[in-house]
Amino acid sequence: MTTKIKKYSRLIRPIIVVFDIIIITSVLYYFSDQGYLNSEFLIYINLVWLFIAYFTKFYNVYRYTHIARLVTYLLSQFSIFILAFFAYFSIFREGEVINEQFNIILSFTLLITFFKLFFFFILKSYRLSGKNYRNVIVFGSSKSAKNVIDLFKSKQDLGYRFFGFFADKKDVSDKYLGDINAGLIYASKEQIDEVYCESDSITKQKLRVIRNYCSKNNVDFNLIPEEKDIYSKDLKLTHYGTIPILKPKKLPFEKIETHILKRCFDIFFSLLVCVFLLSWLLPILWIVVKLNSKGKFLFKQLRDGADGNQFYCYKIRSMKVNTLADKIATTINDDRITSVGAFLRKTSLDELPQFFNVLKGDMSIVGPRPHMNVQTKKYLVEIENYLFRNSVKPGITGLAQVYGYRGEIKKKSDIDHRVKLDVFYIENWSFFLDIKIIGLTILNVFKGQDKAY
Repeated sequence: MTTKIKKYSRLIRPIIVVFDIIIITSVLYYFSDQGYLNSEFLIYINLVWLFIAYFTKFYNVYRYTHIARLVTYLLSQFSIFILAFFAYFSIFREGEVINEQFNIILSFTLLITFFKLFFFFILKSYRLSGKNYRNVIVFGSSKSAKNVIDLFKSKQDLGYRFFGFFADKKDVSDKYLGDINAGLIYASKEQIDEVYCESDSITKQKLRVIRNYCSKNNVDFNLIPEEKDIYSKDLKLTHYGTIPILKPKKLPFEKIETHILKRCFDIFFSLLVCVFLLSWLLPILWIVVKLNSKGKFLFKQLRDGADGNQFYCYKIRSMKVNTLADKIATTINDDRITSVGAFLRKTSLDELPQFFNVLKGDMSIVGPRPHMNVQTKKYLVEIENYLFRNSVKPGITGLAQVYGYRGEIKKKSDIDHRVKLDVFYIENWSFFLDIKIIGLTILNVFKGQDKAY
């Protein structure tokens, strides 16, 4: 088996972003004019740089990005950034004379351009030496597939280590390693990072099998297209030199900005709830729960979080103390539930301590609800795509819950619908979808739900 060299590619972009921010701040300190050395301007100029970079895709530079594309990014970024730089003084410092503006702009442009190109070429040289590579195989033997294979062989600076190709039609080429099924086995044994499939000779059924394999095993799937495939709505077209390649569009949670926005909202919303609601409501509920039954006020249970990381999920105890709490889920007319607990569960007040889980970073306000560990083990085997819902943080509420798929699972269709809605949420997330789910959750608290027991 080939041993994978540990790669740190995902750190390259954050390092370059931080480096650019350091350059911008250092240039301003170097010229030391009071017009620039104030917290308002420093925050403004750095946030504007990042905001513009997001829309110009300034940091979307990959191993296959051509130098011409890089120059286009530089021109787009600085054209807008320079306007934003002068706009600050026109709007907020009108009439003031600020020294060295031309020299500062020139310094920004030259230094960032230099280091952008420097990192670009140093990475190419590094990959040319056999480091920071991606293990790749190709499925198919058409002319398009052969063009991609030739590219991997001739362009070593792209950082792709080509192992061979697989096709159901036998080929005499030295890199032919077997049929499609053999290729999937090979991909597992040799720890392949990316696969490239041509769509001329491979059936749709086989393509679906390959793509499902890639999805389950965290392998990048790329399609070498026919002309009609270029217009597929869930694929984006890129070029390796002059060769077109289709890549699946990134899902929302594959973007770092989604996690940043969601985490900031989680903290802000949870702090509001903790300060203005839990600070006075939890002491009242503590007294009521303790008077109603013996046992601890808070109940904690081990649940699966994002990427298989386990955490203790907190709830207000709504049952009598029992030994089956971690083994058997709640059912209708469950005699373990206390009289106060029935009210807490009906109004979902028992879930309130999970805002502390959110602040700790184990959970999110909105996301797939975490199941008991015994349920997770069972549904991993029985339900397709169940594991996919564990790719994001679990939530206090979720899309499945607001549409009634919560509580006891009586039949297989209950969990099927729940998982489908969770998968839909992950694939179609937006900030406004989260707001909608929170709004529906609050509405359901007052309206009540049939399965809230």
